[in-house]
Amino acid sequence: MAQAPGQGAGMIGCALRLALRAAVVALLALAGLMILWRFAPPVSTLMLARYVTGRPVVRDYASLDRISPALVASVVMSEDAKFCRHHGVDWDALGEVLDDEDGPSRGASTITMQVVKNLFLWPARSAIRKAVEIPLALVLDLVWPKRRIMEVYLNIAEWGPDGVFGAEAAARADFRRTAATLTHHQAALMAAALPNPILRRPQRPTRAQARHARRVMGRLADAGPWLDCLK
Repeated sequence: MAQAPGQGAGMIGCALRLALRAAVVALLALAGLMILWRFAPPVSTLMLARYVTGRPVVRDYASLDRISPALVASVVMSEDAKFCRHHGVDWDALGEVLDDEDGPSRGASTITMQVVKNLFLWPARSAIRKAVEIPLALVLDLVWPKRRIMEVYLNIAEWGPDGVFGAEAAARADFRRTAATLTHHQAALMAAALPNPILRRPQRPTRAQARHARRVMGRLADAGPWLDCLK
């Protein structure tokens, strides 16, 4: 049956209006979550998925003051050495991996971008997710202080199998101590596990993980100037 004149254009217009409304709703939801998680202990999308499917989540939220400075420094030096110097996105690192045939990797993700991914986006790596992640990271860096970004990251990062999230739960699971009392070596091993926390266990490090932890420890003595934004 042939469409009446103008009917096709009307359907397109309706679809565009619906898409615009959906985009506005999504933006308002993101803004609301950014405000909420600025002050309340956040729940990551991975944690939420585990809750919904009845799987365990182990997380004991700890303020940055209750986390060993050695762990904070180790994570910065291992994951995002320019954390205090960029505004959510490390453009130099991102430019280096854009030509990678596998697409932008974790190496291009700043701590701020990882917080955005863990709180607001889906985990699967894709160019579309990265395109959304980048502007959200710029906004998050603008509206949250660096201390809050770091604190949230250390509390929502997946740090082991069976639903272990955050520094406090990981420190207790791996070393039977609080995040505040981690040694420099333990902190470096925990930081070295972050790229693949399911397979890399801090208390049983692989040779590569142990080497990376030693490199991180070697940088800790010079970490002071790189952590000015967290004071």
